[in-house]
Amino acid sequence: MKLDILAIVAHPDDVELSFGGTLLAHQRMGYKTGILDLTQGELGTRGTPEIRAKEAIAASKILKLSVRENLGLEDVFFENSKTNQLKVAQQIRRFEPKIVITNAIYDRHPDHTRGSQLVETACFIAGLKAVKTEWEGKRQMAARPERLYFSIQSTAHEPDILVDISDVVQERREAIQAFKSQFYDPNSKEPNTFISSKGFMTMLESRTREWGQRIGVEHAEGFKVKHSLGVKSLYDLL
Repeated sequence: MKLDILAIVAHPDDVELSFGGTLLAHQRMGYKTGILDLTQGELGTRGTPEIRAKEAIAASKILKLSVRENLGLEDVFFENSKTNQLKVAQQIRRFEPKIVITNAIYDRHPDHTRGSQLVETACFIAGLKAVKTEWEGKRQMAARPERLYFSIQSTAHEPDILVDISDVVQERREAIQAFKSQFYDPNSKEPNTFISSKGFMTMLESRTREWGQRIGVEHAEGFKVKHSLGVKSLYDLL
């Protein structure tokens, strides 16, 4: 199955917390979207891998994804190694996305930073015909995404691109709440974490509202890029 946009991120819920609205907005435009979670988040403070897997399925239905899979790398300890680069490159060649979106260039959680570095390297490797990979016993052809975008997560960064998600903001909230084991619950006996604090959801909402205000809409999600953005006409930006 070919995808138009493939999100490749460190943990289940990384997409939902940072750019789930963008995936759903593009799905509504007719684009095929998918998520590849690198780990199961098995070392997370709250919940279990089994609970998070069920939550990921629920969130995927809300986002109307064409596919969601988990690469099963080791949470916290996965490396930007040759072995993992080839595993990710294999999936990029399998789905042949035109756009890949990954974790933040830099973030408070080291998995996010390392995940983005792994994906960036794998995107390049996937385009090298001399690098051999197979899928289901068949040799894969080289395939490199046309664009790589980096999400903005806990650490605040100035966005290079803002995407209007006003029409899907309620579904975005529902997809986030699908991971209910991870967030604030006054009756929970689980330890508190950065994202389970009472004000975390307020911060997420405030951020999309601020970014939306910048481009004259109600809500937006932000992205960073490492390549130059170009248009054929200034009117393309109107």
